Amino acid sequence: MLHLVFQSPIEQAVLQRVDPGDVVIFLENAVLRILQNGTLESVLLELINNNRLCVLLEDIVVRGIAIDELVSGVDVIDYDEFVELTVHNPVIQSWT
Repeated sequence: MLHLVFQSPIEQAVLQRVDPGDVVIFLENAVLRILQNGTLESVLLELINNNRLCVLLEDIVVRGIAIDELVSGVDVIDYDEFVELTVHNPVIQSWT
């Protein structure tokens, strides 16, 4: 399953619904919550063990976030990779 997280702040209940093997893409203002030393860092680091966590490059650039500010292990993707993930994951859940 592909989870599209637009929500900011991100509720931990949303992250608890991510099953092992799922892919999560943080979009828009949700990218502000996946920074190192943030309140969700420990939860995100646990998720990274069994899931792919991604952020859209354009969303961090427009918000002035450097890649090295993100929680370690979060993949930075472009629009082409975003589309590819939607093709490979026919079930998509949006969290707004």
